[in-house]
Amino acid sequence: MSTQPLKEVRVFSPATVANVACGFDVLGFCIDAPGDEIVARFSSQPGLRITKITGDGGRLPLDAKLNTAGVSAQALLRHLGKADLGIEMEIHKKMPFGSGLGSSAASAVGGAFVVNELLGAPLSRRQLLPFVVAGEAAADGAWHADNVAPCLLGGITLIRSNAELDVMNVPIPENLWAAVVHPDIVVLTKVAREIMPRHIQLETSTQQSGNLGGLLCGFFQSDYALIGRSLHDLIAEPHRQRLIPEFYRAKRAALAAGALGFSISGAGPSVFALCEGEAAARRAAAAVAEVFAAVPILATPYVSRVNPKGVHVIARA
Repeated sequence: MSTQPLKEVRVFSPATVANVACGFDVLGFCIDAPGDEIVARFSSQPGLRITKITGDGGRLPLDAKLNTAGVSAQALLRHLGKADLGIEMEIHKKMPFGSGLGSSAASAVGGAFVVNELLGAPLSRRQLLPFVVAGEAAADGAWHADNVAPCLLGGITLIRSNAELDVMNVPIPENLWAAVVHPDIVVLTKVAREIMPRHIQLETSTQQSGNLGGLLCGFFQSDYALIGRSLHDLIAEPHRQRLIPEFYRAKRAALAAGALGFSISGAGPSVFALCEGEAAARRAAAAVAEVFAAVPILATPYVSRVNPKGVHVIARA
């Protein structure tokens, strides 16, 4: 019995937490929600066209050459020698902009992944990595994979080298949960990078390296106490925390609720806590949301295990 070729694919591309406290630009993990849905279908008109974008408030360009999803998908098509193939794309944004949850990364990953699936998956997920990094670089001008790698590959990812895209997955402890809270304010990645120090003291670098090594060992050994001792950021958090109202009060609330550790998700303003067990994660999320509510700032909590799947197909036709 012959199989009919695909005409349309819809994928879900989830949010991510980058840096993970002590892993600036080299560590990230994937969560279940929020995320973007991206649809691709064949078209009789040559070339890739973005025909619809929803949930963006009119901010994102329909021009595929200027859109992160379009850039990554076009880079893939050029690599495959199919730049003139007729494909229509729809992007349904279901996550906040400037949130520190990898919104542009989710679109970049979803764009390349959905087109690859529409074409019968000629490339593996790892082979898609340079195209999705190029897509996100079109949005923020930086060549780094700490958001796109966990979104594409799922789970926890370590980037040994962003330049070489030497990326590997790290084991996920069985009972590791994440509490992520998004306060309804915007922190632009450009601003968050501009306030970072240009020089770091040797002692600070040494301590940060020890924390990153300890965190990785904690993941490999499912040592929750070690994970907690290692979740300390001495480089970005001291500078970026001032962009997030009541950050340290929220941190104290999360730790008092049983979180292993607490820090800023990506460039912020979203914050995250890693926890042992779902109950602790839900307590931490509620405690942090309560701190923001008192400001008052509307805050949306997300509680999930570390998502091992990453981007995935949700419908084929």
